[in-house]
Amino acid sequence: MKLHRPYTLDELAQLTQAKASGDKHLKATGINEIHVAGDGDIVFVDHPKYYDSTLASSASIVLIDKLVDCPDGKALLQVADPFAQFNALGQRFKQEVEEHADPVPQVDASAVVMNGAQLGRYVRVGARSVIHPGAVIYDHCVIGDDVTIHANAAIGSDAFYFKRRPNKHDKMLSIGNVVIEDEVEIGAGCTIDRGVTSSTRIGKGSKLDNHVHIGHDTVIGERCLLAAQVGIAGCVTLEDEVVFWGQVGCIANVTIGKGVEVFAQSGITKSLPSGGKFFGSPAGPAKSKMREMAALSRLGRTP
Repeated sequence: MKLHRPYTLDELAQLTQAKASGDKHLKATGINEIHVAGDGDIVFVDHPKYYDSTLASSASIVLIDKLVDCPDGKALLQVADPFAQFNALGQRFKQEVEEHADPVPQVDASAVVMNGAQLGRYVRVGARSVIHPGAVIYDHCVIGDDVTIHANAAIGSDAFYFKRRPNKHDKMLSIGNVVIEDEVEIGAGCTIDRGVTSSTRIGKGSKLDNHVHIGHDTVIGERCLLAAQVGIAGCVTLEDEVVFWGQVGCIANVTIGKGVEVFAQSGITKSLPSGGKFFGSPAGPAKSKMREMAALSRLGRTP
């Protein structure tokens, strides 16, 4: 998320009660998760396993729970609980952005929002789009032109993202949104979670069948087809023209190459290269998986 105005390192240190080190002249212009962070962004890290990758990222300012050597061109803010401070900063910056924006939904005159559909604050709906009864579009979501959203879809609900504490699960507070590009169709009962700090995106011309779930920060390419009951976790990238048939499940943080087809009820546990057909759980090349199933069926047979 981009900030309403730049924040100096000193200002951030005061807001978070942090011990600052590194480049004192840096200014924060955004706050993001590590996988989408860029120059000027604030990120957080709270486990030594991820220190090196976070410090080597494109982010400029790192909330961290232990003071370590700061790389050139970056700054550190040492705090006891980076997760909590990241949440607090995100809420503050989100409120500032909202204070300078019009909360009334912006709906093109040619769009149709049927009775019973609900539009949140700061929503935008493009030309000739149709939103059917019972659909809920949460705050800040962007709906393109010629989009159809069927009954009881929920667009922009919070990310399923929790930090395990000794006695509870702390929620990461979502400040991102969902962007649905032109000519997309969203089936009845679909659920699409907002990005944690950025956008969950459904690419132009993609079609989602009924009861599809898309996790936070996932990016669906153009002209993809997702059949009923597909479930995709957070931070997944589907390149263009991917097809998932019914009840395919996909783990987080993987990339599915252009033109991939995954057969029904398969479970994806790793990235898949472009152009292939895949099947099984864990999913593998479809022909190989079919041969495996045929071989297994012969085991134990009487000669």
